Amino acid sequence: MALFVEVARRKSFSQAAAALGMPISSLSRRITMFESTVGLRLLDRTTRKLALTSYGEAYLAQVSRLVDEAQRTFDDMMAVAKGPSGFLKIAAPPDFWVLRHLSGVITEFSALHEHIHVHVDLKPAPVDLVGDNYDLAVAIEEPRETSLIVRKVAEVENGIFGSPAYLAERGAPMTPYDLEKHQVILPMQGTSATWTLNRGGESVAITVGGPLSCNSLSLARRFAVAGQGLTRANVINVDNDLSTARLQRVLPDWNLPSTPVYFVTTSRLLPAKARSFIDFATKRLAAVLANASGDPRRGSGRIARPVERAALP
Repeated sequence: MALFVEVARRKSFSQAAAALGMPISSLSRRITMFESTVGLRLLDRTTRKLALTSYGEAYLAQVSRLVDEAQRTFDDMMAVAKGPSGFLKIAAPPDFWVLRHLSGVITEFSALHEHIHVHVDLKPAPVDLVGDNYDLAVAIEEPRETSLIVRKVAEVENGIFGSPAYLAERGAPMTPYDLEKHQVILPMQGTSATWTLNRGGESVAITVGGPLSCNSLSLARRFAVAGQGLTRANVINVDNDLSTARLQRVLPDWNLPSTPVYFVTTSRLLPAKARSFIDFATKRLAAVLANASGDPRRGSGRIARPVERAALP
């Protein structure tokens, strides 16, 4: 049953065999014997793909939770005996705040749990949690897949920034509408974008654009430091640039929508190693991000705020 669920979820014998640590031939033979025992074909195999039959889909829906609960029960017994253990694989975005702040949280967690080996992959979204065998992902965009379990950890403040040289040449915007006259570096593909800025009860939607765009917040920040224009960024990502005056914040009284930080898993039935990390990191990461402020030159001390956490199942 467990072997079938692994293959069915990954839709790949090779990926399932790698995750299970067994030869592909042995796994394929076990599934074939299982199908012979029940007298129904559960998987359609071709040289290019693997698909569930209608019987396979129905069976997977019924037994997935049983397999998850059995694995969780086993993990809980092992955790009682010697504490959480195993290989914990985490995906996280390659952003500066991850390198600076999440790394510290993981270091603290690892020191407290000597039997858990933590592996971190820095990968841009979207992440294939099942196909790449991740236990959880840290995300700043809510996944589109409705089957994933999403927990919000914190919200990170965003601002608009430019280099002193650019602002000396072009002048600092005094109102949101002034942004339409500036070169704006977009951290996304396109020549223009709509930004919504808020102050108190006011809300202004502005169309901004410029000659440069990219798919990386870090690269957009580098373009801004080089004097190529204004850009929006997580305030904690430009912390060092602000303290060394490589960047200045503009329109500090106006707020852009904050960036949520999520933990994403494929199931609510998590092994002890993943539950212990989420419990620890939810508290610590929110606190670390909230305490990342303190420099008045940022123009705002509201870097991040923790989000009240629902109890894990």
